[in-house]
Order: sequence, then structure tokens, then C-alpha cells
Amino acid sequence: MNESLLKQIQEAAVNGKLRESSAKNIAAMLGGGTSALYRESVAELVAGGQWGELDDRFFTTLAFGTGGLRGRTIGKIVTRAEQGTPDALGRPEHPCVGTNAMNFYNVRRATIGLCRYLLKWRAQQPANVGSQGGARPKIAVAYDSRHFSRDFAEEVAKAATAHGCDVAVFREPRSTPELSFAVRLTGAQAGIVITASHNPPHDNGYKVYFNDGAQVIEPHASGIIKEVNAVADENAPAPAGTEPGEVQRLGEEVDSAYLERLKTLVLAPELLKGPGGRDLRIVFTPIHGTGGALTLPALAAFGLNVTVVPEQAELDGRFPTVKSPNPENAEALALGMQLADKIGADLVIATDPDCDRMGVAVRGDDGKLALFTGNQIGSLMAWYRAKTYFDQGVLDDANKARGVIIKTFVTTDLQKAIAEHYGLRCVETLTGFKYIGQKLGLYESAVQPAEKRMHYRQLSEHETRALRLASASFYVFGGEESYGYSGADFVRDKDGNGAAIMFAEVAAYAKSRGVTMPALLDEIYAQHGFYLEKNGALTLEGADGAAKIQALLASYDQSPPTEIAGRKVAGATNFAREEIRDVEGQLIPKEKMLMFTLADGGRVAVRGSGTEPKIKYYLFAKRAPEGGRTFSTEELKKIKNEVRELLDKSWDWLQQDANTRLAAAAG
Repeated sequence: MNESLLKQIQEAAVNGKLRESSAKNIAAMLGGGTSALYRESVAELVAGGQWGELDDRFFTTLAFGTGGLRGRTIGKIVTRAEQGTPDALGRPEHPCVGTNAMNFYNVRRATIGLCRYLLKWRAQQPANVGSQGGARPKIAVAYDSRHFSRDFAEEVAKAATAHGCDVAVFREPRSTPELSFAVRLTGAQAGIVITASHNPPHDNGYKVYFNDGAQVIEPHASGIIKEVNAVADENAPAPAGTEPGEVQRLGEEVDSAYLERLKTLVLAPELLKGPGGRDLRIVFTPIHGTGGALTLPALAAFGLNVTVVPEQAELDGRFPTVKSPNPENAEALALGMQLADKIGADLVIATDPDCDRMGVAVRGDDGKLALFTGNQIGSLMAWYRAKTYFDQGVLDDANKARGVIIKTFVTTDLQKAIAEHYGLRCVETLTGFKYIGQKLGLYESAVQPAEKRMHYRQLSEHETRALRLASASFYVFGGEESYGYSGADFVRDKDGNGAAIMFAEVAAYAKSRGVTMPALLDEIYAQHGFYLEKNGALTLEGADGAAKIQALLASYDQSPPTEIAGRKVAGATNFAREEIRDVEGQLIPKEKMLMFTLADGGRVAVRGSGTEPKIKYYLFAKRAPEGGRTFSTEELKKIKNEVRELLDKSWDWLQQDANTRLAAAAG
């Protein structure tokens, strides 16, 4: 039957109905195993003439991006074979069939490739590095509430142990930051978390971490990809003589250790236990995800008054109460805001399904709740933590040169202004928290004395901060505009659990002073300048969409704009072509991103998303006071209106320009 089916597929490719790459990948999948599910699903789509669906599923093979593997686990069209017997939530029995989909085929291939890489890497390491954690490589595994997450995690354990690795897998759904923590706690050589973060319900993903607890970067990323691509058969057996690994179940012991570290993120516990904290009313929603497991206990540990949104407290991969479980969207916080208005809460905190991102709504002077952007949330925490470290004498004029705030290139420059005000370094990285994790690893490697560095993970938070302050770099805060934040290095990824606690402390500080959070942010604007950003994106799905994204990026590269909505372009930085170094002298990896600097001091950045079928635009504008003065209330109000209009106009212009470029590329 496969021969007849493959013949139809080849004919479709010859006739232009199907991409050649799709036909090749279909043949590889059907030839690599005898799964009736694969054969029947492809046959049904071929019989129905669903060539577009086949292209979307097979035009490429999932590759590691800024978030590892990520793709649809439920197809736009669900075949009868995939539907099978749905579970209690209506989820199909089997995941989406395709080389460009999140399914057992790709999970097995990725895991086998990762194991092969780990075994080779480990054999090349000195004994004190390669043998850390036991005789075999160990992989820590976590999963969230998404469709097939638990199934994929168990498949990882099965494939990894068969190929000579031990596996430490959580018994229950746990957050991405706790997985990062667990890698370091258990001495694992790698980590995997099954999640698609805040993507729509039909998606799932596979994030890979290395032995430092950060997501994989080069050279490991390319090395793993090479090994994965070499796995032609998802059921490839392990080499003869391979000793099978063992499975360890993780639970309360990791939760407890992680929770204790989370508590250390609070710089002034007296604020949370004093009037500011006691009078603060918080509404929290995990949006059907893993945030309830540790965020709630962490907030409760300080006696904060927290009410959970009941409709969103249960783990549910359908995310039935929202269009998308993304805490940057007002719609995802709607139920939380309704509850906050009902009970008179000051603050709504929301985390995404794997709890690495956090969004908030805050009550203003007018008594109404309003959303803060990721840039605003991060700037408040960066400012508060820098200020508090100086107030407490942890940082001072003698040691401030060791202090560092890390942000991505597309995160607000307000954080750079705050760093400069306090005499701290502001290090900028590419998008993706893995690059912030890389910086934290470099700072750890600089810790002296060497014997302390060798046992760094076993030291208390107080001890590691003292060592970094004395001999390396003191991490004040790190974040990115896409609602990811970090305040310590015991987790090497963005941490929604930690962000919730840190932001609650800032809210308690504002409450203790009798000001609202928007008023506190205005105080920062008045002193450091008004910085406003606007993010936009064009969603272009499927094989055709991916081609359009690449065509747009090529167009900006070859024909950069000379002006944007009347704002003259004064310069352009091409991150794919130029050699760029950060303020610490480290070379920035090449990436398809262009940054246009405008004559008025603003910026526009354009890049393809590493995790979603989007091309993203980042617009920046600022107005800073001169001569050491501060903006008055009236000045700030006027400036806000002017800058918002400017960014709205610029985004309208960019969308029209993108359509023009796409039309030109289409011929």
C-alpha cells in the first residue's frame, strides 16, 4: 500500500500540487516505520486532495529555534486515524502526523539525537564535568498541562533510557523554570520540558536545556540538530551493548528546594509583612497551567492576600476560558480583572501554561485596572531592585561596577537609562532567554576562589550573591519585553514564579507609600524619561507563510527603508551580516534581525519569530528630560499622547510597507 501511496505523492509533487520537500519528508516518515497511523492519516489526506494540509505538515522538519521544537500537535484537519477515541476533554487519541508537527515521531527522534550527543559530549569531558551526576548521562524532564504533554514526557523517558541515559521526570505537571532549577539541583547533563509556552491549544513543544540549566546554545544546538537529523528511523535501536538507563520520579523534594530559593528573591520581607503587604489584595490566575503549583505557595509564604480565579485554576490543555493563554493579552486576564473589580483587588497577576511568562493588570489613580506591558513590568522591577540594593548598602560606589542589568536588544531602553543612573552595566543580548542564561553561566565561571566555584550549586543564595559581588558580576535583574523576567541565577531561564513574587514586592512598596503602580511608573518616567514601545506582528502560517516571512526579511536586508512614517532612518544594523559585540566584548551570534535607528532617537527592529509563524516588529520612541530636570505632570501627560500617536502612525506605515514588499516579492 505504501508504494501506491508514495506514487500518488510523487505525482502530486511533479504536478505542482505538493512541494518537493513535502514529498521527500512523507517518503522518509513512511519508510522509517510501519505505523498504521502514519499511513492511514497520509492516505486520507491524499484521498481528500488536502495538499495544503500535507504541505503544512511535511514541508520541513522541526528544528531547534529560540525555544527548541515547537509545532502543531493537533492538525488543522484531524484525520479519522488521529481522532481515534478522544479523551475526556475531547482531545484526539493521537497527535498530528507529520515531520513538521509535534508528535511521537519527532519526540523520539529528538530524544535519540539528544542522547547520542550527550554520550559523545560526556566522553570528551574532564572527569569532574562529564561524570557529574552518575555513571550515565542524566536528563531531567518536566511537562505542562498541554495536550499530549504527559504522553510526550513518558515517551522521552522510554526513548532516553533505551539509549543509555538516566531520566529524572516530574510526577506531575511543573513549570519551565522549575525544570531549569531541577537540572542544576539533580546534576543532570540536560533537561527537557514539554510545552509550547503561551501558544494556542493546538500547539506543543520540546525545549532542551544543557547542564547549566539554560536552553541550548551553540555549539551544543548545532551538535544536537546534527545528531537528530541523522536519526532516520524513529525506532532506531541503541548500539549493541548499551546499558539501559533508569527512571527517577521527581516531586516534593524539588518543589521544596525551589520554593526556598524563590523566597530569597524578596529583598525587603518587612514590606510584605508590613502594612504595604497586608493591605495589598492580589488576584492570581495560572490560566489553566502550572503556575498554581509554586507561585501560590511562594506568595502565601509571605502572608499575602491572594485570591485565585476559580475558573482558571484547573489544569486544562484546551484553555477553555481564553482565546489564547498569553498573559500579555487583555483577554487572557479578563476573568481575573472581573474578579479583582468584584473584591476590590489592587493587582492581577497571570502566568502562562508553563509559568515562564507573567503579565499583570494594576489599579490606577482613577480606580480602574489597566494592563502593563512587558517593558513596563520589567522596568519597574529593574528600578526597584537596583534602588533597593543601593538603599540596603549591598551595592555602593565602590562595587557598583560589578552590578549588571541584562536585557534583549528589543527590550525598552528605559532599563538602560536606569542602569546608567545607578552606574551599573546594561548588557544587551539577542532575543531568547538562553542568551541571558549564557551570561549567567559566564559570570558563574568567573567566581573565585576556584573551590567555591566547584561547589557553586550547593551554596546558599546568600553565599552565591556574595561571591559574585566580590569576584565576578552581580546580577541585579534580567528580562525581555515578551513578559519574561529573572532576579537571580539559581534559575537560568525566565521565571513566572519568581516574577510574581518580585512584582508583588514592588506593589507592596508602592502601597506602603500610598501611591498606585501607574503613579510609581510615572515617577520613574519623570526622572529617567518617557520610553514607549509598540510591538506588532504579521502572522503567516504554513509553508507559504514561512516563505513570505523569509521574503520579507530578505527585502528589508536588500532594500532597507530610508524613512518610516516620516521619521528619517539615520542608520541600520544587520545582525545577520555585521560583527557586533556587547559591552563586555562578547561577540553576538548571527541572527536574521535588522535594527533601524531613527533620527529622532527612536528605533525599529524586524525579526522572524523563533517559536511562532510570525514576523515581528518592535517600535521604540523616547523623550528624555535634559539638564538633570524632571518632567512635570502636565509635561509628561502631553508627551505620552504625542509618543503614542507617533508609534501608532509608524505601525500603520510598516504594515502598508510590508504588504507592498510582499506584493513585489510575489512578482
